[in-house]
Amino acid sequence: MAQQLNLSATSRRQTGTGAARSLRRAGQVPAVIYGHGREPEPLAIDATALSRMLPGLTASSILDVEVDGRPAVKALIREVQRDALRSSKIVHLDLYEIHADEEVDVRVALHLVGIPDGVRNFGGVLDFVSRDIEIRVLPGDIPERIEVDVTALNIGHSIFVRDISLAKGEILSDPNVPVCTVVAPRTEEVVAPVVAEPTAEPELIRKPKPEDEDKADDKA
Repeated sequence: MAQQLNLSATSRRQTGTGAARSLRRAGQVPAVIYGHGREPEPLAIDATALSRMLPGLTASSILDVEVDGRPAVKALIREVQRDALRSSKIVHLDLYEIHADEEVDVRVALHLVGIPDGVRNFGGVLDFVSRDIEIRVLPGDIPERIEVDVTALNIGHSIFVRDISLAKGEILSDPNVPVCTVVAPRTEEVVAPVVAEPTAEPELIRKPKPEDEDKADDKA
């Protein structure tokens, strides 16, 4: 099951670019929570607390969001916007409220298990193509990750989304998308050195000195 964490927030009335900048200067992150038929509600979240929490979160992590001391609601993170110049700085957060009896669409990370036969015995290279898939599932059944066994893969063989099975829920991603494949080892092409053919010495052409001209005249 996906991890669950607590997040405190306060409701805010002022919106827009100016209000958002004021919040950030005060150490807050502007946010919004929506979904489940509710009107979008602008929020403010402590920037330091959020920065500490985010590294441990995934797209499937469930948050218990408490706003102004009201009973907490469960939500997923839909989008994290970061500063274009400082990726560590969060500028906005989108939260999507969920309910236990309603399915949600969520992306879940894939985790490869084992060493492919083509890698272990034939020197192949495992290429991890798709690192997550989208599924539809009840919130309580969201897996923290989906494990994919790759031990039987030989060189040239692949695992596709259609090869993945879920205990609960429905896979929404394109079934024909490859998850991983084992490719042949790359060999460096040896280029033979180019040997230059010997060339004749160039003929030296120089302007004759006056004394040479006199000698030539004498010979004539």
